Amino acid sequence: MTAKQPLNILKEAILLERRGKAFYSKVAEQAADSAVKEFFETMAREEERHIEILETQFAAYAQNQQFEPLSDVQKEEKTRANQVLSGDIKEKIAAAEFEAAAISAAMLMEERAVAFYGGSAKAADNPEEAMFYQWLSDWEQGHLSYLARLDKELRETVWNDRQFWPF
Repeated sequence: MTAKQPLNILKEAILLERRGKAFYSKVAEQAADSAVKEFFETMAREEERHIEILETQFAAYAQNQQFEPLSDVQKEEKTRANQVLSGDIKEKIAAAEFEAAAISAAMLMEERAVAFYGGSAKAADNPEEAMFYQWLSDWEQGHLSYLARLDKELRETVWNDRQFWPF
């Protein structure tokens, strides 16, 4: 991989994360319920954290063509969104069609991020670079898995409420 490719990947990644942050922030801004608002604000903060990490890596790579190793703290970072979501919030999201639709849109964004980072990890020649992209892919996969589980629970709630079950 040429030296320019990692910089282009990092630029694309920063843009991807900024779009995610803007999306989650807008949904949080429009959420009527404070708990639902908190959930989307947490997602926006996680995207902001990704941006910070990516910008640090961009600066390091631009300066010395090397990725900085992830700290032990960074390696242990996981999605925090599932820590703020209670059954009560799920009911409020299910009742608010806009927020429920936002979950579906968010899943598409996270799928794109997982694929982008995963593909970048496989294409990377440098082990530190590959590990960094894979770490990002895994973190985004955590978001995706969580959102998919939430989407399934919301769908089942709607189906139950509207008696869509055939039995």
